[in-house]
Amino acid sequence: MWSFRAWRRQRILAKHPVDPQLWARVRQRLPLLDGLSAAEDQRLRERSVLFLHGKHLTALPGVELGTEERLLLAAQAELPLLHLPDLDWYQGFHELVLYPDDFVSPQRHRDAAGVEHEWDDERSGEAWSQGPVILAWPGVQASGGWEGYNLVIHELAHKLDMLNGDANGLPPLHRDMRIGDWAAAMQAAYDDLNAQLDRDPDAETAIDPYAAEDPAEFFAVTSEYFFSAPDLLDQAYPAVYAQLKAFYRQDPLARLRQLQAEHPDYRES
Repeated sequence: MWSFRAWRRQRILAKHPVDPQLWARVRQRLPLLDGLSAAEDQRLRERSVLFLHGKHLTALPGVELGTEERLLLAAQAELPLLHLPDLDWYQGFHELVLYPDDFVSPQRHRDAAGVEHEWDDERSGEAWSQGPVILAWPGVQASGGWEGYNLVIHELAHKLDMLNGDANGLPPLHRDMRIGDWAAAMQAAYDDLNAQLDRDPDAETAIDPYAAEDPAEFFAVTSEYFFSAPDLLDQAYPAVYAQLKAFYRQDPLARLRQLQAEHPDYRES
């Protein structure tokens, strides 16, 4: 059956072909894409083109944004969606604003006693509800490896979280997933991480202690680890890894283990 949406997508892809050498350079800068199958690679390349067609990238002075850099960002943005149903998961925003460095974000919080606190917080990324995603370009450039850090995935995980309203650590789950299973896995790990930091604020935790800020940050940080350090996440919180595997429909740990078995460069990772 003819589909206008599919026809439009093919028109966009035909109009914006990606040079294979250019894509190879992008792939070389993103080790966390190693091990993708040929079909996955083609899907990611196409979805990256569609992402750039559907989103506006605003580069502030000091950010040089060429075609390779745009694809570098888009490939990381689309990796989490690679095996999700073909829906508009990144709905609700149309712009990504790229800063040349970390930026100051005014914060406001009302505590349990009703006292309102205001302060300026230096950040490398921020996702606004029904608004843009803001990224510090050095953070984008530092992302893409297997080190447990990915600014792009972190901030766009917040956007997935916001599909249900305010970010609270619960994105819209698939029909074959149970909210109770998700909540139990996430809450137990979140409580464990907070307990470690309560005992020792300087503890060397298995994942970034920023995940203990609130459930929304826990989901964003563990999403980072799921794609960029799946072995560390699975070792620390296997139930969380299992839930993210069910949500993202991917198994980066299996991909990493295959790379470690087949490629000498990965055996010490």
